[in-house]
Amino acid sequence: MRKSGILMHITSLPGPYGVGTMGKNAYAFLDFLHKSGQQSWQLLPLGPTGYGDSPYQSCSAYAGNPYLIDLDTLVRQHLLTKEELLAVDWGDDEGKVDFGKLYNGRFPILKTAYSRFRNDRALNAFIKRNASWLPDFALYMALKETHNFAPWFQWEDALKLRQPEALEQAAQELAEPIRFYSFVQYEFYKQWDALKKKAGEYGIELIGDVPIYVPYDSVEVWKNPELFQLNEKLEPTDVAGCPPDAFSADGQLWGNPLYRWDVMEKTGYKWWLDRLGAAGKLFDVVRLDHFRGFEAFWSVPYGDETARNGHWVKGPGMGFVNAL
Repeated sequence: MRKSGILMHITSLPGPYGVGTMGKNAYAFLDFLHKSGQQSWQLLPLGPTGYGDSPYQSCSAYAGNPYLIDLDTLVRQHLLTKEELLAVDWGDDEGKVDFGKLYNGRFPILKTAYSRFRNDRALNAFIKRNASWLPDFALYMALKETHNFAPWFQWEDALKLRQPEALEQAAQELAEPIRFYSFVQYEFYKQWDALKKKAGEYGIELIGDVPIYVPYDSVEVWKNPELFQLNEKLEPTDVAGCPPDAFSADGQLWGNPLYRWDVMEKTGYKWWLDRLGAAGKLFDVVRLDHFRGFEAFWSVPYGDETARNGHWVKGPGMGFVNAL
């Protein structure tokens, strides 16, 4: 059966607060897709953006991007006022996103919304439903905030190495910021579920994108260092990239830590099954980005400034595919 659809990330939608969101313009786009006979909407990854503001460098394989939360919806929930939104500098160019101003403006306004949030029962239920990833993510974000957003591998050893007593103490001391970051995810998923429901009513499938790699500074690597190619100091030994080709004499140096596929195989690829299981709940169809890397991947020595000195390493291949 043939289908027609459009690839467009939510950030590209028009909007008054610096970036496209899951607000009225997202619903208008769904209406446009429906009226023009489209059956698919393909999106880029929805996770929080990290270095370079790229959706392919997200600090979490499960969390949603706070930038995509529609602020007018929070106004309707009486968590914000229109005046508060208009007082923020979201950037001067309506055609482009100013990620610096977005970063500086978005979190203070979300903290204002959180200060007025009173539905503790709903938030507690959301935290309980997402207990497999949300507490670690919220703690990771709260710790980053207290460390001036330095990466986890620059924290003190007790936290860097996830010593239980240090984590327990941090969870107690940072209870309020941890709850704030949980609230942000609650609002993201509430808005996403509503948008997905509307897409389903139109008969439009949402195609999601799952990056093959996660960045070094991510809750995934901090929580599961044994699954990645790190040394005893938790530094990468080799990182991801692409070999030199006709387009780039130096290749592409992505810098993501590579997986220990042998360790993942011993667990039945549980980390991947959990990750794709979550993506399968988020989207109707899941695209695995850089699928070629599961057959063989380009391994570059950590610290190299280009990808020239990399070499091909055999990937998990059909053993991984069959496990999925």
